[in-house]
Amino acid sequence: MTTDDPKKATEQGAPEPSGVDLARVALRAAKEQARARGDAVQQKKQARRGGLRSGARADGRDPMALGAAINRLITERGWEAPAAVGGVMGRWPQIVGEDVAKHCVPERYDEDERVLIVRCDSTAWATNLRLLAPTLVARLNEDLGHGTVQLIKVNGPGGPARRYGPLRAPGSTGPGDTYG
Repeated sequence: MTTDDPKKATEQGAPEPSGVDLARVALRAAKEQARARGDAVQQKKQARRGGLRSGARADGRDPMALGAAINRLITERGWEAPAAVGGVMGRWPQIVGEDVAKHCVPERYDEDERVLIVRCDSTAWATNLRLLAPTLVARLNEDLGHGTVQLIKVNGPGGPARRYGPLRAPGSTGPGDTYG
């Protein structure tokens, strides 16, 4: 342990660094800087000779594993939170439990508002999930990082699918449409 102040060094019981130690540190730093400059110069020379060539040492152009390439892409684009929430959607039964997962399915995640939208197959399960929502938000934030999910929006079952047939007018909203 080295300190800049000689009084603190003697108070803590650590010997003051000698000239030899300081010289070793300076030499190590100079070697690292020279190595970095040499690598840059060598790359410039190779570029002038007709492009960079692959060599025995690893560089940024070497092939990489698919998982490493995907992780690098996610990090470069800033997709950490959406990717993590996508993983949660895949692990939904483990997070909420098998019973709840049978009746409630995550639909999408709004990254701007940090809202997870979940659809339930009955109004009873939707009410149950609304009561469990604060607990689920806390559990999701433990898994994903603080503040990733701020709210769970629970939707009940949707209405029947719109059926389009030969007697329907285009743009009709259903049987209650008065066309005017």
